[in-house]
Amino acid sequence: MNDTRVADTLPPAQRLASSSQLLDAAVRYAEGRHWEVCPGAWLVEADGVTRCSCGDPGCSEPGAHPTRPDWPGQATGNPDAVRRLWSGQLQASVLLPTGRTFDAVDVPEAAGCLALARLERMELPLGPVLFTPTRRLVFLVLPGAKAKLPDLLRALGRRPGTLDLRVHGDGDYLAAPPTRLGGAGPVRWARRPNALNRWLPDVEEMLSPLAYACGREAAARRERPA
Repeated sequence: MNDTRVADTLPPAQRLASSSQLLDAAVRYAEGRHWEVCPGAWLVEADGVTRCSCGDPGCSEPGAHPTRPDWPGQATGNPDAVRRLWSGQLQASVLLPTGRTFDAVDVPEAAGCLALARLERMELPLGPVLFTPTRRLVFLVLPGAKAKLPDLLRALGRRPGTLDLRVHGDGDYLAAPPTRLGGAGPVRWARRPNALNRWLPDVEEMLSPLAYACGREAAARRERPA
């Protein structure tokens, strides 16, 4: 993959995902990938304004967050149970708990594009990759990445917390396509789940290119004129 901006290669979102698209996606993740899914908040349009169903006008994740404190126990990978969960709330967003089937490494878009290109040139394994409307790429990796990351970064000569590199693990979640985040647009796949990326890489296999790319992006930001 070349270092093209991901957003420039994706069609613009024209409208909210339909209820059938959200349910179909949730069932597909559970049935095809054996991922656990959980219904989340959704977007409500009224008087030309889009708001989160939670009712909080200052919601930080409009349309893309859990709606109940016990959401980890609600998540399921059973397709029939998924259909039951969405039966009374077809417009609910699709959330994927992390720390179970996978963890996720989350980096800025420019760094993610550079890392993807390097990973492909090095022929390193890659799993599915999300592209968020907040212009970040999210790489799915084997569970346990969150616990390993600080020591792995130190081994690379990087201090944890100095790079814009986030890890989602146990107790966290990701919004999955076609969930839409407020007015920013939908979550999309930069690399879709398929038969070739069913087996996820360990974070250790891909951290060096990701850390390098994040370091390059941080240096470029510092060099830009104020």
